Amino acid sequence: MSHLVAPSLLSADFLRLEEEISMVNRSEADWLHLDIMDGVFVPNISFGFPVLNRIRTIIEKPMDVHLMIVDPDRYLEQFREAGASVITVHYEACTHLHRTIQAIKQTGAKAGVSLNPHTPVILLREIIGTLDLVLLMSVNPGFGGQQFIEQTYRKSRELKTLILDHGAGALIEVDGGVTQENARSLVDAGVDVLVAGNSVFGSPDPIATIHQLKHC
Repeated sequence: MSHLVAPSLLSADFLRLEEEISMVNRSEADWLHLDIMDGVFVPNISFGFPVLNRIRTIIEKPMDVHLMIVDPDRYLEQFREAGASVITVHYEACTHLHRTIQAIKQTGAKAGVSLNPHTPVILLREIIGTLDLVLLMSVNPGFGGQQFIEQTYRKSRELKTLILDHGAGALIEVDGGVTQENARSLVDAGVDVLVAGNSVFGSPDPIATIHQLKHC
């Protein structure tokens, strides 16, 4: 399978949101990545259901929803109803992670787990076979535009080994500091989904940048 590209809406110009989403629709992007922040789990607040419910009316790509929130179980059905095709929760935010993963799957969405930079992949050993996706944060979550953490390459290779050793089918996604310069190295390290924010929406030609990320 060719790797996927998921532009992150957090870096878009929200005064031109319809134009930005139209650009993603016209591009070779595979998914649209949406970061939901509550100001509690991470020190930032992004957007919620009113914005998602409007986006779903015009987006032509699957919505990849990354929940950086505490107690995500309360909202899983609502995010699915708002158009989420993939719902990813944080390992660090879930007391009963296996139950949360099952609850996501019961909504009909694909289920993902995200790991902060300091969280080792071995902690997913007992549930890796139930996951559709693992999102490795390659920056500390909460803000766009941060510097890529180099240990992510090693972490991705470790995760790929864990997936293969368990005969699992989870995709590896990386979010944070992804650019044309490191995309190829990430794919070589086993990454299946590249999330790119500033490098896409800050580009003078976002469609060309997405093309470069897709064909790196």
